[in-house]
Order: sequence, then C-alpha cells, then structure tokens
Amino acid sequence: MWPIAEERRVEQGAEAGQSGGRSWRTSDAGRSTAGAAGVTRERPGPYDLGRSSAIQGLCSQSEVAGRLGTVARAGMERWRDRLALVTGASGGIGAAVARALVQQGLKVVGCARTVGNIEELAAECKSAGYPGTLIPYRCDLSNEEDILSMFSAVRSQHSGVDICINNAGLARPDTLLSGSTSGWKEMFNVNVLALSICTREACQSMRERKVDDGHIININSMCGHRVPPPAETHFYSATKYAVTALTEGLRQELREARSHIRATCISPGVVETQFAFKLHDKDPEKAAATYEHMKCLKPEDVAEAVIYVLSTPPHVQIGDIQMRPTEQVT
Repeated sequence: MWPIAEERRVEQGAEAGQSGGRSWRTSDAGRSTAGAAGVTRERPGPYDLGRSSAIQGLCSQSEVAGRLGTVARAGMERWRDRLALVTGASGGIGAAVARALVQQGLKVVGCARTVGNIEELAAECKSAGYPGTLIPYRCDLSNEEDILSMFSAVRSQHSGVDICINNAGLARPDTLLSGSTSGWKEMFNVNVLALSICTREACQSMRERKVDDGHIININSMCGHRVPPPAETHFYSATKYAVTALTEGLRQELREARSHIRATCISPGVVETQFAFKLHDKDPEKAAATYEHMKCLKPEDVAEAVIYVLSTPPHVQIGDIQMRPTEQVT
C-alpha cells in the first residue's frame, strides 16, 4: 500500500508557470490508457497502465495551463485547500482531472492500482508551481478492503473527503451471447460496486464532519444513455446505465436526508486515447480510424466540465452533462 503521507507538495512560493491481456481501463466506451511497450509494470492486471502513460492523451503542459489556468476560476475559491479523491488517476481523463484540481489549489488524492504515473504527474504539477497538492495512493478498486483502507488513511491523515470523483472504469470485449462471466464480473465490480463503495464512504466522511457542500461526480459515458451497436460494448453499456441510475438515486436520497451534498454525472462520448487500440488490438488500422474520421474530445474537455460543475453555486444541482464530439453520430 502506498503511504498516503508521502505527498508531492507544491511550494506556495514557486513561480506559477515554472517549468497482455485484453482488459483495459476507461471511463467511457471511447477512452482508456495503456503503458508504452517495453515498460516494466509494477503489478499486472486491469489497472496496470505503465509508468510512461501518466500523461498519455493529455495536452502539453503549456496548453493545459492555457486552457485551465492556474488562477482560480470564479466559484472555485471555496474549494481551495480542500480534499478531492480522484479514482483512476493514472492517465487519460483521471490524470487530466487531477491536474486541473491541483491547478485550482486543491489537495488531490489520486488513486490507481499502480502509482508510477501519478508520481510523475505529481512531480510535473510541483515543477509547474501549481498551488495544490497531488498525493499518489495505490488502491485496487476491485478489492473493498483496499477502498476502505484508503478512506481510513484519508480520514486519519487529512480529515476526510470533500469531493469524490469516480472516474475509474473497466471495459472488456465480452459480448452478451459469448462473453465470459469473469469479464462481466470485472466490469461490474469496478464500474458499479467500486463506484458505489467510494460514494458511500465519501458521503459518510462528509456527513460525520458536517460538510454539507460536498460533491460526488461520476464520470459516466454516453453509453449510459444509449446502447451502441458494437456487441463488445453491450455489457459495458449496462454498467454505465447503472451509473446513471445510481447518480439520480443518490441525489434523491441526499434530498430526502435534507443534505446539500450534490451528485452529478458527466457523460462523455468518444475521447481520444488508446481505447480503440486495445479494443481492436489485432486491427490497428481500424483502431486508428476510430479517431481519424472526426475531431474527438480530449481528456481536458472532460476536466473542464468537472471544474464547471464544481464552480456552480451550492444551490445549483447539475444532474448530468452529456458531451460528445460535434461530429459524433450517436
């Protein structure tokens, strides 16, 4: 277990602007991350993304700084120095979200099954002089004990979670007619159960500290709103429909409890990452065509949506943001 106390702190005085298997991780049917070939992996499995992929799919540091900025957005001041948990922070959307929050001055616990990529991202954030802190934490989200240990560490060392961003997800090409039960279980355990456990623990953390303005943000998918034709996405879509229902159910339960903790889904369409190359690993031309026929979303586009949601006034409840490339058909 990676000790959560080993933070990558950003010096406040620094100047801003300084300079294998067929299982893959994703938070959308059109995105994922993967380690570069030949990289020594710390631990094999669906979360093993490889050290060199920490910033895969991200814009250059200067471009990110230009788009998200190091100056607090209007409405983000109240989150400064508070703690956000981002699951699946090793690459892709998770890494982009973690970076954006650190830029806004938050303390961010970024978790994944391997933390090499998060360590690299933490070092980049520190070198850039961002006002927040990125804390790598190793956690296998398919293991409830790992999740509970993580929340216990956050509670004992950092008081608790104020924002929980459930970004981690898993997709396997297991169809409904011929898919493996083990593949279905992997997707359900991470996409549904882990998300639910993290949500439960985060809400408990907020309520026991009388934090009434916390936020749960689930990185969902357009697959949680319609079923695309490719058979290998159908079980994955079922798990994302579950996320849609879980988010609305959470909103209703919080409302019934007279809590002002908010619950939001962000549902992206095709995001340009390595996802298609994992899905079509035997046909790289087909994989490349996935991204060539239109201008896809970038991980930073989703990160900007997260910042927008967090910057809204506490009385504003955003249930779902559906976003896709302008040229995407469905």
